[in-house]
Amino acid sequence: MRHLLLGIDLGSSSVKACILDASSGKALASKAFPEVEMPIQSPQTGWAEQDPELWWRYVKQGISFVQQQVQVQKGELKGIGIAYQMHGLVCVDKAHQVLRPSIIWCDSRAVALGEKAFQTLGEAYCLPHLLNSPGNFTASKLRWVIENQPEVASQIQKIMLPGDFIAMKLSGEILTSETGLSEGIFWDFKQNGLSDPLLAAMEIPKEWIPEAVPSFSIQGKISASAASETGLEAGIPISYRAGDQPNNAFSLQVLKPGELATTAGTSGTVYGVCDKPLYDPKSRVNTFVHVNHTQSKPSYGVLLCINGTGILNSWLKRMLGGSSMSYEEMNTLAAGAPIGSDQLAFLPFGNGVERILQNTPMGAHLMGLDLLKHDQKHILRAAQEGIVAALTFGFRIMKDMGMDLKTVKAGHANMFLSPLFRETFVQMNQVNLELYDTDGAQGAARGAGIGASIYSSEEEAFHGLTLLQTLSPDSTRADRYEETYQYWLSRLEQMRQPLTN
Repeated sequence: MRHLLLGIDLGSSSVKACILDASSGKALASKAFPEVEMPIQSPQTGWAEQDPELWWRYVKQGISFVQQQVQVQKGELKGIGIAYQMHGLVCVDKAHQVLRPSIIWCDSRAVALGEKAFQTLGEAYCLPHLLNSPGNFTASKLRWVIENQPEVASQIQKIMLPGDFIAMKLSGEILTSETGLSEGIFWDFKQNGLSDPLLAAMEIPKEWIPEAVPSFSIQGKISASAASETGLEAGIPISYRAGDQPNNAFSLQVLKPGELATTAGTSGTVYGVCDKPLYDPKSRVNTFVHVNHTQSKPSYGVLLCINGTGILNSWLKRMLGGSSMSYEEMNTLAAGAPIGSDQLAFLPFGNGVERILQNTPMGAHLMGLDLLKHDQKHILRAAQEGIVAALTFGFRIMKDMGMDLKTVKAGHANMFLSPLFRETFVQMNQVNLELYDTDGAQGAARGAGIGASIYSSEEEAFHGLTLLQTLSPDSTRADRYEETYQYWLSRLEQMRQPLTN
């Protein structure tokens, strides 16, 4: 009998399901739903919401598809892992019914409330205990609901992160994880538990917060009702959950201090692991509990996030070519422009406030446009260079924190499919880049194997993980990319000055 593992990766663009063969470590089937990007609703400027029931619909479609592709037999599925978009807020009542759309990661409405809590609690508490300002994270989003929608708040039984909601739909149980609580800024790193001062400052009832379970553990089993909706066998354990960035790092076997992972999907990230609770005094990059954290062997993840990454590229696709231009064609066009795009700079900050800019509402900007010189290829290249420059801005903050950033791992997906994007990332940051044949859904499946004790060790779980390519910086071109970054930085400072004065 085969030993199969199901991974679910709930993103803001799509939901991906994967079935992994535990013995070979190879994906047998994988599929993302819907075929086009999931909508993000923005009822007001700076807001971003999605319907959790829409996520559930696509989860069911993904599960059905991969099961049919693999022809799963009774008893073969041994565990289910869930990865999910971080920082979102889902509120449910006593009947487990969703009370309002989820306020997702790129929503900016709660910035002022997070800053108010930071002032109330004080820097001397927030930074050593929370490792972050409450900022625009889940706790602040919940405070917004309490203040602005009391009719919703009065009905709340539990609040959850997006992955907790999917686990609830599958098992009927409402739980969360320590890494999840840390990403919501509910976690006190010194006390290794919920932050009572944070809950008090934001007037959040403690009973609203679900019980936390380890990321790798049996966290419930498929219920009879979920079995009838999904075609899964009742009783299969849910044995792993993690936010998308800790999970992406895990999927690349980034588990030890000094190891780093990067992604470039809707948002762009660099995630580095350390064994000390490092923090940026300005909370421009953020520290969370990593998936393999224990009290005896601490493990933390420092996350740099740029909201406007793949979403900028997809916007350009719609504006410049729509269905008539593929991403591959866009990459080819962009490569025809010179390094630096003839001094055309793109600030990619058009998807909510950016943490690396201390939650400044910057917006996206195309700067230095010369109508006699610049054309499509310059705009496309400037966008890719601008995204990497924004990541480089955060990368250098991480270096200043004392992190050793020499080799970064990435899945061969999204913007890392672009040779130009890969080269710019390697050259601008002067790092080695390792590309692997994996994704978040495969990572969730491997995590499920550890949590269900299908694998005897973390090393065994990564049997079958394939290194596709290693790229190293070219010292002869370093100066040209550094000039590009410095020009981009000067344009950023030009735009920031009126906002910070």
